[in-house]
Amino acid sequence: MSKLALLGASGHGKVVADMALEAGWKSVVFFDDFWPRVTFNGRWPVLGDTSALLTRLQEFDGVIVAIGNCAIRWQKQQDLRVVGAHVTTLVHPRSCVSNYATLGPGTVVMAGAVVNADAVIGDACIINTCASVDHDCTLEHGVHISPGSHLSGNVTIGACSWVGVGAAVRQGMHIGANVMVGAGAVVVKPVPDGQTVVGNPARLMPR
Repeated sequence: MSKLALLGASGHGKVVADMALEAGWKSVVFFDDFWPRVTFNGRWPVLGDTSALLTRLQEFDGVIVAIGNCAIRWQKQQDLRVVGAHVTTLVHPRSCVSNYATLGPGTVVMAGAVVNADAVIGDACIINTCASVDHDCTLEHGVHISPGSHLSGNVTIGACSWVGVGAAVRQGMHIGANVMVGAGAVVVKPVPDGQTVVGNPARLMPR
């Protein structure tokens, strides 16, 4: 592992860059569509926009989309895969991922996170700081499990859904695609596609 390119010079990107170095990557640089207005993300240089990255893919041993927004992260990753980018997976050395779990390309597992046996994590997911995904959970592409959130066993979550900070999901629950689970919510009933739920117990927000 030598040179890693990150697309998305955000606060989330800083955390991904830091964990990449912890995981053994030798150098990390950013690309971001706000370049040239943004030329650094903390201590890391921003070398260009998405188009620049696409012309320089051969320089890098791996690429990660470091964008918090689930739908945008997934779309950017699809665009990269179409042109043959080597989208890699990052696991912080101070996380705990079962040998029997599956992580898709572009997924990041942050410090203190736990992914247990037979969990299947799709492409471009974020398992954030100190979150847990228990046995036999299935997360489709683009899902974000925020810091301190916990999924009990056999939970399924549809594409591009976001589970907020400190939320908890009861075992066996199904959360649909493009769902927002509010911070601290406790999900004890299935959640249909496209809904926002908040509270304890979690309830649907009116549209």
